[in-house]
This record gives sequence, structure tokens and C-alpha cells, in this order.
Amino acid sequence: MFDFFKKKDTKPDVEQQNEQSSTQENQQEKKSFFSLTFESLKKTIENTSQSLVGNVIKQVEQEEEFDEFILDDMEELLIKADLGVNTASSIVDKLRKQNSMKPSQVKEYLQNEFSDILTAAGSNVLNYKENELNLYFIVGVNGAGKTTLIGKLANRFKQQGKKVLVAAGDTFRAAAEEQLDIWSKRAGADIVRNDGADPASVVFDAIKKAKNENYDVILVDTAGRLQNKFNLMQELSKIKTVIDKNAPDSLRESILVLDANTGQNGLSQAKVFTECVNLTSVALTKLDGSAKGGIIIAIAKEMNLPVKLIGVGEKMEDLKDFNAQDFVRALFSN
Repeated sequence: MFDFFKKKDTKPDVEQQNEQSSTQENQQEKKSFFSLTFESLKKTIENTSQSLVGNVIKQVEQEEEFDEFILDDMEELLIKADLGVNTASSIVDKLRKQNSMKPSQVKEYLQNEFSDILTAAGSNVLNYKENELNLYFIVGVNGAGKTTLIGKLANRFKQQGKKVLVAAGDTFRAAAEEQLDIWSKRAGADIVRNDGADPASVVFDAIKKAKNENYDVILVDTAGRLQNKFNLMQELSKIKTVIDKNAPDSLRESILVLDANTGQNGLSQAKVFTECVNLTSVALTKLDGSAKGGIIIAIAKEMNLPVKLIGVGEKMEDLKDFNAQDFVRALFSN
């Protein structure tokens, strides 16, 4: 008489569990494809770890008490490790006020400070909305790796099953469009290019095409001529106006591409581009082997910008998600 209340066609619990387990494994594989394992991250940033953490701890933790000489040496080491003058000074000044802190605790203190700074800068997750047009405005100086990053990012979205369009907005640098065309083809993405044309018009055409043909993603390349700041600002402003007029709700990220090897010069670049564009995040290229990855913390502290992507090699799949807490753990595990 109670058969009426039984669920019909219910699969055995074991079969349901197997299906759920398989789904979770597939999701984890998809996630891990764009993420570095902890051991790989440790290896990638081992030079930064030695410069930013190892040298400081070796110099300080054996002392019995902090004094001005030790604190000054610590500040100098942090500055040399590309943490930036303001960030290094802020961290050491805070330490000066903690009378109970011992040099033997410096490792724990720095780990907590770095973690707090990166957390305060915001989420490391790249913004994306399903079933909508997603536009990414990519800026950075020539040579930082913008073209390569766009190609790798296009490949990432294609791997996720998205329809991707690249807008060749750097129409001034010799062969820029040609290089971007090659990377787009490698990624399987489409491209809008009009060599020598006004960059804003290229972006306008790309937005129109993306809307008419139901693209998921537009990646906008731009020029990076810091030597002529006025022209750069004017050009980026025109592109931003086109985006604001034609696809204001589609702009997901304004990403500054920085070469990890530029160190503190990256901070200067960030300040210039912030004047031109309302930046939302940073992509750090060529992090593998660099000893200057401390710039990640300096930019988070001084510019309030999170790093969201890191380049760790030359292969298409070598553009990875940045995880702030894993980064800090890896710094102090080497």
C-alpha cells in the first residue's frame, strides 16, 4: 500500500554516487588544466622566493632583538626584492610598532602581511558571464607579452568551448596585426584586423561582428607606446569610448600585462596605464625563472590591483590562473 510513495525509476545509490564522482573528477580536471600544481608553482617562483623571503629571513631571524640597524637592513632587502619602496617601508614601519615581535617570528609576520595585502586587492578569479558577450581590454607596453597572452587566452576560452573573436587594435606597431593573426589561428579564434586603420574603428567592427554572430568573447589588443604618453592616453580613451557606447555591459576586465622581469618598473607602468584606463587586474608574463615576482605584492598594495593570470612558459597551455594564497604558501615553502 505504500508503493505509491516510492520514487519510480530511481537509480541505485552506488550508480548515482559513481556518476557524481565522475562529474566532480571532470570538473577538477578542467580546473586543474588552467591551474598550476603547488609543486610547479614552487619551482616557478623559487628565484622570487629566495630574493623576497630567503634573503630577509636569513639576515634577520638569528638576531635576538630588533633594532634600527636590523630593520633598516630588512627594508633595504625588501626593496631590492622589488617589493617597492612604499610597500617595503609600510611593512617595516608596522613591525617597528610591535614591541613584542622577535626576529625569530619574522617569517610568520611576513607571510601574514603578504597574504593580507593580496587578499585586500580583490579576487583573483577572471570575470566571465555565461550566455553573454564578454569583452577583455588588454593593455601594456610593447614587449610585455600582450600578443602572446591574447593568443593563450583565446586558446583557453576555445578549450572551454567558447566562440572567440580577437580585435587587432594595435595598428601602429610594425607587424603587430600579423603576429596577432598567427596567434589567433593557432588558438582557433577569429580576428578582426584592418592594418593601419584607426584602432577605435577596429574595435567598433569587432563589437558589431560579435553581436551579429553571437560570439562569447572579444579580446581587444592595444598599442603600448609609453614614450608618447599623450598619444597613448588619447588612443586608449577613444577605444574605451567605443566600448562604453556599443558594449558597456560586456566589459569584464581591463587587464594590464606586465613582464615579471621588469620588477619595480612594472609599478611605474601600472601608474601610467591607470591614468589611461580603469584597470581591473594584472596578468604577469614570464614569471618562470624571474627573481622579481615581488612586484605582485607591490602592485596589490599600491595600486589595489589583483593579479589574475600568470605566464609560466612558452606553450599555449602555459597561461595559468593566479592563486594568491598558494603564491604566498609557495614563497615560504622554498
